[in-house]
Amino acid sequence: MYTGGIKSALRVNASNIPGWRTSRRIVVIESDDWGSVRMSSKEAFESLNKSGIPVGSDHYNINDSLESNDDMIMMFETLSKFKDVTGRHPVITGVNVVANPDFEAIKKNGFTEYIYEPYTVTCKRYPSHDKVYELWKKGIAERLMVPIFHGREHLNAQFWMRALQSGHKSTLVAFKHGVTGIPRKGIDGEVVPNYQAAFEIDSTADLPYQKQVLQTGLDLFESLYGYRSKYFVPTNGPFNNTLEEDLHLLGVKYINTGKRQREPLGNGQYRINSRYLGNKNQYGQIYLTRNCFFEPAASGFECPKDTDWINNCLKEIEIAFRWHKPATISSHRVNYIGFLHPENRERSLNQLSELLSKMLKRWPDIEFMTSVELGDLIASKGK
Repeated sequence: MYTGGIKSALRVNASNIPGWRTSRRIVVIESDDWGSVRMSSKEAFESLNKSGIPVGSDHYNINDSLESNDDMIMMFETLSKFKDVTGRHPVITGVNVVANPDFEAIKKNGFTEYIYEPYTVTCKRYPSHDKVYELWKKGIAERLMVPIFHGREHLNAQFWMRALQSGHKSTLVAFKHGVTGIPRKGIDGEVVPNYQAAFEIDSTADLPYQKQVLQTGLDLFESLYGYRSKYFVPTNGPFNNTLEEDLHLLGVKYINTGKRQREPLGNGQYRINSRYLGNKNQYGQIYLTRNCFFEPAASGFECPKDTDWINNCLKEIEIAFRWHKPATISSHRVNYIGFLHPENRERSLNQLSELLSKMLKRWPDIEFMTSVELGDLIASKGK
């Protein structure tokens, strides 16, 4: 979920002061939500809208969907046009989930048990997705798109199953269309739980299941991609910090966090934790933060329609470099998906090309890194 907003220069400067520093001009691009279902089809969108669920109010529901062959191929083509001072292409850190709900199996068991499937199985039911898994492996081999762990699925399965079992109208209607991520107000204003936040909790009784999600999700990630994810970005942000020990035991060395982390404690209570780049927890895990935003698909929704994402991002990169920080750019998958609306992908890729061209012209000594490469550099006490 995009949460950056258009910030004042003073606030952006201040937020870049604390934390690890480097004299190198490092650029990291983190892109969330790959592997997840969002809107299953144009037909599903129209049907949900007619049912009274205001899916048209959200740019994710309008444009985001499971990545297609063309989405992957066109991203590779865009990244391959550019090289940094080391001769390497820009690289996307794909912040990936590895599973989705098995809607048919859950329907058959009468909503009594949650069942998930690898995203590779989900791809088989979509019309233009038969090469996606092989393309991910190609992206890794060519260091164009390298996945890390976002969660098992982009779904709070506990919240979702409780709603289905209770007969929650909006959730049941969306379920029929293979959709989980719907607005927080549904049919006739019905309140919808925050399903996209996989690690939000109602109470601490939800935590044992979330431990299982981390274990099974990281295991599935490794079986799909051939390596253990050292980096974890919790979906939508909420994450109870007692789970950091579980991540540590499962091999995670780096954790994404907001500079003000809102930690769910259960029963509607939250703790605000201050974080900065390079900060470590009690297990020696390093926190990584973002300080730049490139979210053109959000224009007209979470920010003004005429937002100048290219120049805004360039200003944020300039500020990051001024304070000797890497520029870590948040740029969600929704910007680059054309399965539902090809013009969305075309528009954002054109803007990404312009952004990359301008940043390389302005700072020819830029080095493109993955998030894990940055984490490894910080861990090595390198500068």
